[in-house]
Amino acid sequence: MIRYLSFTCLFLSATALAAESPSPGLADARILPGWTLSDGSRIGAIEFRLHPGWKTYWRNPGDTGLPPTFDWSGSANLAGLTLHWPAPEAIPSGDGVALGYHDRLVLPFTARPADPGQPVDLAVSVDFGLCKDICVPAHVTLTAGPPAAAPDPAILSAMEAVPGPAPGQPDCTVKAIDDGMRVTATLPGPVTLAAIELADSDVWTSGTEMQVTPDKTTMVTDFVPPEAAPFDLSRDRLVFTVIDDDGAVEMRGCAG
Repeated sequence: MIRYLSFTCLFLSATALAAESPSPGLADARILPGWTLSDGSRIGAIEFRLHPGWKTYWRNPGDTGLPPTFDWSGSANLAGLTLHWPAPEAIPSGDGVALGYHDRLVLPFTARPADPGQPVDLAVSVDFGLCKDICVPAHVTLTAGPPAAAPDPAILSAMEAVPGPAPGQPDCTVKAIDDGMRVTATLPGPVTLAAIELADSDVWTSGTEMQVTPDKTTMVTDFVPPEAAPFDLSRDRLVFTVIDDDGAVEMRGCAG
């Protein structure tokens, strides 16, 4: 079994960072202000530029990573917001492999207005991890400027890298383990990277272990709730992100 999504590294405390830089490894962070749609929604993106050799995490860091969190409470006229995550890359880390990004991340979003007749003013606080030889927590507070009159090519390019929906579902089994539930899923043919998540949940998710043969790919992920006990895991809420030579797709639910 090859463990993907495992990112073994040491996180330094925020206190330890205070004497150096507020965000080692981060060259720049900002909100790309984007543009406004006819229904009043606003398309924008958070942009992180990293120093050479540094990387940051995908939404699901696996066993040991620091998942990014976003606080949009400083925004005005915001009814809801959806992040559109570009397909992550495989990033070697120690003896494992993580899913994340290096150099630059443009993370698009759709911001929906409470009042479609009024502008959406955006402000966000982000806590996230940055890793090189060690991993450190980072925090930024960003405010967007006014939207532009035309779409931003950088945001459009990032949207093209978001995994699209795929027809069909993998076969899977769901079984109880001592502290939660284990999902084993099978896809025909080999894939390069894969991750299994549970939609709309704060349940801890392990890195996805993969066994790849010319005929199939087997994926195994553990889900552990705060009470560390088996729970009712609905197959319909499982999300599968699969990356191969043809690109990245997302499947929801599984058969079994």
